Amino acid sequence: MSQAIDFAKIKRVLVAKLRHHGDVLFSSPVFSILSERFPHLEIDAYLYKETLPMLEGHPGIADFLLYEKSWKKLPFFKRYLQEMKLLRKIRRGGYDLVINLTEGDRGAIAAKVSRARYAVGFDPRGDGMKGKKKCYTHLIQHTPKPRHTVEKQLDALRCLGLFPTPKERDLFFHIPEKVTEGVSQRLPENFVLFHPVSRWMFKTLPPETMAAAIRYLQERGEKVVLTASPDPIEIAMNQRIAKLSPGVIDLSGKISLKKLGAIIAKSRLLVTVDSVPLHLASALKKPVIALFGPTCDQNWGPYRNPAARVIRMPVSCRPCYQPGCGGSGKSDCLEILPVSKIIEALHTFSEELL
Repeated sequence: MSQAIDFAKIKRVLVAKLRHHGDVLFSSPVFSILSERFPHLEIDAYLYKETLPMLEGHPGIADFLLYEKSWKKLPFFKRYLQEMKLLRKIRRGGYDLVINLTEGDRGAIAAKVSRARYAVGFDPRGDGMKGKKKCYTHLIQHTPKPRHTVEKQLDALRCLGLFPTPKERDLFFHIPEKVTEGVSQRLPENFVLFHPVSRWMFKTLPPETMAAAIRYLQERGEKVVLTASPDPIEIAMNQRIAKLSPGVIDLSGKISLKKLGAIIAKSRLLVTVDSVPLHLASALKKPVIALFGPTCDQNWGPYRNPAARVIRMPVSCRPCYQPGCGGSGKSDCLEILPVSKIIEALHTFSEELL
């Protein structure tokens, strides 16, 4: 139930999103809507340091409070000092409103420590630390059916009496002009981008399948670029794909997140699995073919991107959210996905774009 607040009496806001890169990008409309509707607000973001590029440059964010995951590896006393230093900064922030966009305890603790007049968070339903529910003045109720994660984030605003219009819900990703210029100098004028990897490799297809799709494009005279994070496993998989499709431009492990965004923006089409590039394509409104397996495309698929197409196998067990069938690390719904489905989608896009 909405409990509207008077934003004219709110000056400082802290929004906590302590999750992975894609999740953080999904929070960008929250900052956009708050800052555009109420220009007087000073809004800070509380993130994991490694996810900073996803919101860095957002015009609605005044400052960033960053938690470093490396602290978790420190001896208890040193970790305690680092965390207390950050919590003291939150306490001194003078926040009137704290919004925790994850179910985790750390954001709830920030809300409690801040002494903010209003605090919004997901109903813990008995999970997490004791007394977690009391950290909030407004509870976001969970939806029983699949619903895009961006919309779940926006429920935090709906709880406060703010109902976003469709046009206000677009994702935002800032790419510095210098980064765009640098990428443009390194890449061909026209190319298709493949990002076939993920930090969770059970979301990926066999290298042979991806290589066959790339060769289809190469035979039509198309240039193809491969990207991946610096993770050795991702790089190794792309090396296998590159070996099976000679002539591909492999940039695996050689680019930053901002450069990845610039490459997607420059590409004519992106082919990817359920990973960060898919969400960047939604923010940039770029054509994308998204390959889904054990995860739910209704929750994590393309968002407000009319130039997107999802490919998935119609098997009864998906989405299962399991790390491979039986915990094996391989997902049969992706292992059996025929390359013909990808080629068919590529052919459809070729009629419009290539």
